[in-house]
Amino acid sequence: MALTKISWRPTYRSSKFRNVYGKAGNREQCFDGIPITRNVHDNHFCAVNAKFLAIVTETAGGGSFLVIPVNKAGRIDPHQPKVCGHQGGVLDIKWNPFIDNIIASCSEDCSVRIWEIPEGGLRRNMSEAVLELYGHSRRVGLIEWHPTCSGILFSAGYDFKILIWNLEVGSPVKMIDCHSDVVLCMSFNTDGSLLATSCKDKHLRVIEPRSGKVLQEADCKSHRVNRVVFLGNMKRLVTTGVSRWNTRQVALWDQEDLSMPIIEEEIDGLSGLLFPFYDADTHMLYLAGKGDGNIRYYEVGTEKPYLQYLMEFRSPAPQKGLGVMPKHGLDVAACEVFRFYKLVTLRGLIEPISMIVPRRSETYQEDIYPMTAGTEPALTADEWLSGMDREPVLMSLKAGYKRPCQKAFKAPVRERKTMVMNGLLESIPPKTENELMRMFFRQQDELKRLREELVQKDVRLQQLELELNNLRNNANKL
Repeated sequence: MALTKISWRPTYRSSKFRNVYGKAGNREQCFDGIPITRNVHDNHFCAVNAKFLAIVTETAGGGSFLVIPVNKAGRIDPHQPKVCGHQGGVLDIKWNPFIDNIIASCSEDCSVRIWEIPEGGLRRNMSEAVLELYGHSRRVGLIEWHPTCSGILFSAGYDFKILIWNLEVGSPVKMIDCHSDVVLCMSFNTDGSLLATSCKDKHLRVIEPRSGKVLQEADCKSHRVNRVVFLGNMKRLVTTGVSRWNTRQVALWDQEDLSMPIIEEEIDGLSGLLFPFYDADTHMLYLAGKGDGNIRYYEVGTEKPYLQYLMEFRSPAPQKGLGVMPKHGLDVAACEVFRFYKLVTLRGLIEPISMIVPRRSETYQEDIYPMTAGTEPALTADEWLSGMDREPVLMSLKAGYKRPCQKAFKAPVRERKTMVMNGLLESIPPKTENELMRMFFRQQDELKRLREELVQKDVRLQQLELELNNLRNNANKL
């Protein structure tokens, strides 16, 4: 009797990241006693770099955020100084990728502000920003720094517009006005030549940011997109969203053809928003749900099955948002490839979670730490605006991170009264209730004056009509 030959296939692909595990920080490594904001806006409310951790806090009146040196963990003083210059709640904060002490914030008060944090952290409350940027007519929900260019910042507001700011002159240089609803997410490709956006109008777009031209657009009816992220230089996009049956999904797209996703994969039936994080160095994708305690991670490939599930970090504490440490801030000696800072609102806790590749050798592991995007900009703002694109300036983590001498951020000196952009006059919104009342009464006076002018012109028009009729009657008699 002939035996049937059975071909054996492994259930997993060979991968050096197959055994990556998540390690939560101990109590001494956590930041405790922080009044984390209870705002329901779908953002992380947290930003981290190699020097500082910034967290948006719950506050009465106006908006504020804490800035804590990242090496000073433990219980935070209730009277810890804050950055508190906004008149409305802070909705997003982002550190400058090239200058560790510069952070941008946006708020419900319709402004974007740039702050310079002193070395060692705040010693007193900071209310004066280096730069205040006004241009949106409604609250500003998102900000993103350009990945390779110094001095370029993107902001998206509830007026459905994205403004590109040149911080070297302190004014907007471009308005992207192709969205018909609120922009939910912005993501750049590696060199910053393309911008992907997800929008409340259920459309996914790939935009050329300098011209504002929409290169690709998808009408996501079956997969309602919430978040989008570029997969480095793979010419792919990953989106997270909700299916027609309200199950959470992840989808993979070709950036040059958004007619339909390459794959769609259902995750679970929970309701929290799925935040995607991509590590271009390891090709790993992390999915963390708002209100969940777990973080799933996958390896992204160019061939089927494209998304290879690896493992899941589990925790009973639900996360409100997650900050991500840049590569040069990781512990290379411990084979750490990614680090989250998890916001646990109920406990007022910020918990670090390290993703570690288990290795026996204590030497530098070159295969898991390739050359990575460094802390030097590849372009100036003027070069990028003139049409140049460059890949990031790469750095090695082997010799340990040494911060190069960096230039201080210089804010332009100018009067910020009103801004004219593309023929559109945008007035600075009122900051306080008194200013709002003064503006209201000024507008009432202006309306009264215009009504009086209109009445005078109506009377003058009637007089001219009578004179014209008299002239016609006299001409007929002659």
